[in-house]
Amino acid sequence: MADTVLYEVRDALATITLNRPEAMNALNTEAKVALREAVEEAAGDDAVRAVLLTAAGDRAFCVGQDLKEHIGLLAADRESGSGRTMSTVREHYNPIVRALAGMPKPVVAGVNGVAAGAGFGFALAADFRVVADTAAFNTSFAGVALTADSGVSWTLPRVVGPGRATDLLLFPRGVKAAEALDLGIANRVVPAAELRAEAEKAARALAEGPTVAYRALKESVAFGLTHSLTETLEKEDELQTLAGVSEDHAIAVAAFVNKERPAYLGR
Repeated sequence: MADTVLYEVRDALATITLNRPEAMNALNTEAKVALREAVEEAAGDDAVRAVLLTAAGDRAFCVGQDLKEHIGLLAADRESGSGRTMSTVREHYNPIVRALAGMPKPVVAGVNGVAAGAGFGFALAADFRVVADTAAFNTSFAGVALTADSGVSWTLPRVVGPGRATDLLLFPRGVKAAEALDLGIANRVVPAAELRAEAEKAARALAEGPTVAYRALKESVAFGLTHSLTETLEKEDELQTLAGVSEDHAIAVAAFVNKERPAYLGR
């Protein structure tokens, strides 16, 4: 993986760090490929029980597409007539978002600064967002004459409702941390100086938790959003049976009876 994205696994927690602070963690091709590889590696590694996605520096989580690179690629497209540039959605953004949202383990986004465009999409694809009080969110797409990508047209309406989502997409603006908390975009807002520690604390707690149950919770919520109550009740029955035979459930019940803190195994 390129050093535009850092990847570390420690004590069942994979930490993925966007590492282009000088460019506000904008996504050039190298960074997109490295991020896709890191997220897919974390998703497929059974030793990883939770993921923390964050970024270097204090100005930006990720401002989306690197427009300096993008303008050159567009010019090359015009000369060749290939239209290749926008294949980045299919080749990079879609796999990244699918892996973040669909992996069978919880993902925490530690949003240290501006999250715009695809950066906003990556944050929304996480299960839990710890946000610095100096951070802000912006859809940005319409501001550069583009439509939504990186899953934003799916995730944002589910977080803030379709009316607010359409407003934020048609009239892009900075949504500061306090408003983001009110809208449900942020799950927790903390002082900027404490962001990394608080985000890691939340992610580490999940890495030490009942992984099978977390997997089932993610699946049941996603299922319930697109299915009827009857179908969702059936899915809950299926998933509860899965969780009920896990080693972690037996550990949790024994710990409760013995008034001890459970030490989960993640299986």
